[in-house]
Amino acid sequence: MNKQCRVGIVGVSGYSGIETARLVAAHPTLALAAAVSDKWAGAAVGAHLPVAGAAAGVKIVAQAEAGASFAGVELVFLCTPAEVSIALAPVALAAGCRVVDLSGGFRLALTLYPRWYGFEHPSPELLARAVYSMPEAVASGALRDAKLVSNPGCYATASTLGALALLRGGVVERGGLIIDAASGTTGAGKKDTEDFSFSEVDGDFRAYRVLSHQHTPEIERALGLAGHAAGPVTFTPHLLPTRRGILATIYGRLRPGKTAADAADAVAAFVAGKPFLRAARPDAVRLHPVIGTNRVLLGADADPERGVAVCVAAIDNLVKGAAGQAVQNANLMLGLAETTGLDALHGSAP
Repeated sequence: MNKQCRVGIVGVSGYSGIETARLVAAHPTLALAAAVSDKWAGAAVGAHLPVAGAAAGVKIVAQAEAGASFAGVELVFLCTPAEVSIALAPVALAAGCRVVDLSGGFRLALTLYPRWYGFEHPSPELLARAVYSMPEAVASGALRDAKLVSNPGCYATASTLGALALLRGGVVERGGLIIDAASGTTGAGKKDTEDFSFSEVDGDFRAYRVLSHQHTPEIERALGLAGHAAGPVTFTPHLLPTRRGILATIYGRLRPGKTAADAADAVAAFVAGKPFLRAARPDAVRLHPVIGTNRVLLGADADPERGVAVCVAAIDNLVKGAAGQAVQNANLMLGLAETTGLDALHGSAP
């Protein structure tokens, strides 16, 4: 595919929208043609974001004008809350656009939305057509032909890939997976609340949404789609006093006869041939090497005496956990190499 693909970004002023705009502006095939945000409406993209070229001059329009802005656009990234994505996806599709949705609007089975998102899903037919795609794990349909792609959540990405490495390697039993994961504050979006103020977050560390986080059923679904249904997963998210990054620790029951070497070999086999995945010692899996990149760092160990195996996974929640994976999915939808526009990303450690 040599011609440029004109894209739009809805929610360009949010953290995932900002990251998506940065990636699109530097992409050799994607060309930013429309940007939507009530907060920044009337300004040019370059007035708020450090992007160069034609993308900087794109005028941002209000959400009420989103439908009109889709004219002439081939692909739309929805960087919006679930309810907004559910409302706008049909508008973009009717305009002839393909859609990559970064929200949870199309990630789960219909019956799960009341419990995990607090509403009845209003578009069951569209939900059934959506293709959920985590490229290193599975897609729930034909991605190349998909009109609507549901991009995975950040916690779900790190947790699923770590668990899948152990499950595919036959290292752990399918049942009883426990996952502890911690994210930087950008994972919560731009929330103007006391809980996310600097004074409350700095120097602190806490769990939140215990036994009620919406990525729990998503992890279960993703593992099932990948052919390794693990039954109920116990998932606990934590808030890190840093801006970005996720560190997930996955615990599983060690299968009889399996060893620490088997756990390490399982990770090595899992990352092979996957350009964004890297293997490391578990105590070398940390945030600095992945921040600003689309990489996933994985490391595993096992203790036969205690009958447990552990895999640690690290990602940047805004890149591999959101915008980077969305661009990766868009590349695959368009028939491009999945690394296009992403392979040159580098971190900024320390």
